[in-house]
Amino acid sequence: MSVKLAVFASGTGSNFDAIVAAVRDGRIDGEVVLLVSDKPGSKAVEKARDYGIDVFAFSPYDYPSKRDYELEIVRELRERGCRFIALAGYMRLLGKTILGAFEGRIVNIHPSLLPAFPGLDAIGQAMSAGVGETGVTVHFVDAGMDTGPVIAQVPVTIEAEDTRADVQRKIQQVEHALYPKTIQTILTKLMKEVPAYE
Repeated sequence: MSVKLAVFASGTGSNFDAIVAAVRDGRIDGEVVLLVSDKPGSKAVEKARDYGIDVFAFSPYDYPSKRDYELEIVRELRERGCRFIALAGYMRLLGKTILGAFEGRIVNIHPSLLPAFPGLDAIGQAMSAGVGETGVTVHFVDAGMDTGPVIAQVPVTIEAEDTRADVQRKIQQVEHALYPKTIQTILTKLMKEVPAYE
């Protein structure tokens, strides 16, 4: 039995693409049942609709509080039997409403070797710091900014002549291979722990 999962994205959805491709070619034993986005006009939303995947797109400013919109997200997830969440360029910190409902079942991908360069514009941070290496991290999500337990990391070399676009391309190549593989590893483990998982 495959796991029903949701992807949260705010931007172009390149990692969303990678996850959907991995599901469709059997590298992830799961089904993407929902795309959640805080940017109704984002490319990720367009892509989900093209894929025929349900979308919950919202503006946080339409709700009295974070708890209110997160309660609605949780309802949307539960209506579809979702058991796992992958953040893929979702630019909002999750609150305790979602974290509590899906504890231990939310992962994120970040374009640095955490704990180095957390938060926004990790590639720009790395280049400004003049380091020769950055990378990609997949980690469990907690209440902090990119502070959850690390699951997998892959380094990416920054050459002296690399532009920002060069580094971004290298990182995305790693992300699009690492994230689906790591998600499948976690889903396999979850399915072996059915009582805790359900």
